[in-house]
Amino acid sequence: MGLVQAVTGAVGGMLGDQWKDFYTVPDGLPSTAALFAAVPRGTNAGRGSNTHGSSNIITNGSKIVVPEGYGLLLFQDGKITGFAAEPGGYEWRSDDLNSQSIFAGDGLVGPLIKQSWERFKFGGQPGSQQAAFFVSLKELPENRFGTQSEIYWDDGFLNTQVGAVTRGSYTLKIVDPILFVKNFVPASYLQPGQIFDFTDLDNAAAGQLFNEVVGSLAPAFSLYSNDPAKGNRITKLQQDSLGFAKSLSDAVENGYQWKSERGLAIVKTAIVSIEYDANTRELLKTVQRADALAGSRGNSNLQASVAQGIQSAGENGGAAGLVGVGMASGMLGGVGNLQQPVAPAAPAADDPVAKLKKAKEMLDLGLITQDDYDALKAKALGL
Repeated sequence: MGLVQAVTGAVGGMLGDQWKDFYTVPDGLPSTAALFAAVPRGTNAGRGSNTHGSSNIITNGSKIVVPEGYGLLLFQDGKITGFAAEPGGYEWRSDDLNSQSIFAGDGLVGPLIKQSWERFKFGGQPGSQQAAFFVSLKELPENRFGTQSEIYWDDGFLNTQVGAVTRGSYTLKIVDPILFVKNFVPASYLQPGQIFDFTDLDNAAAGQLFNEVVGSLAPAFSLYSNDPAKGNRITKLQQDSLGFAKSLSDAVENGYQWKSERGLAIVKTAIVSIEYDANTRELLKTVQRADALAGSRGNSNLQASVAQGIQSAGENGGAAGLVGVGMASGMLGGVGNLQQPVAPAAPAADDPVAKLKKAKEMLDLGLITQDDYDALKAKALGL
């Protein structure tokens, strides 16, 4: 009985595999699918008779259509034998005995007998495995990352360690499909009907990538915030998705060799939120105040404040108040790199030169008018 079954299976399968196949992408494919098997179309709108071929044999002369944005990987007995990156229709040709077909000009009697005999030795099934897989060459979206607690990095601008909780997403691209399949994709996904999807929560390999991205966030923030080309400002990060994507891609490459060993690269990022810790928020407030008081605007604000202080001191505290304002303005020197006027030493009461110098300084500060200065000058010189 076993012999009869083997012969029947060998002859029946061999005859079914004589038909040329038409392969394309499966129906209902998710947009985030990265790798999946090409599927044969045995029927179309009720027409077609190619429904009994072996699932692991591709007949010579079969056509495989590669759509835009995908590459085609060919396998023979578990080994990658070919790759096509351009869209279009391709014809399958193999020297394997099981792929030979009378419809592809491979002969009639000889190949049929040889195929039957080979399949008989394997219990009626072909002793070979052939497969065609599509691999996405597009940007694959919706790859999310996030931290549950603060991550810390050394910030070049703040000159200290800062921390934040962050979350966002990135797009991923397969830049070397052969490395990707050889070094990263589990064997369970190299089967008909399986779809490798980075966003699949049950995909352990994708989960590993998520953990590696989270582990690379602190180095990525450090690379970005300490890059002089980025202005050393971490606050620019959310406005620079491409710049941070490069920092994150460099960080995962340095730590986990995504591109060189797995054929993967991060292309773009979207930072949804960055929540700095309390110390960092206070530092950023100080930086914002310093920025607001920097340069000529800061000098103008300071001069106006000093003038107002001198006027108030003169009204309320006399000479003692003026001395206090001078001390305060001296203490402000250096804040925000402002150029502050230095309070002069109190001149001797009977020194006309000192009086004129003081009057000139007050004129330059706008505290007195030219007429006031001329009057003080005439009085000091006894004119």
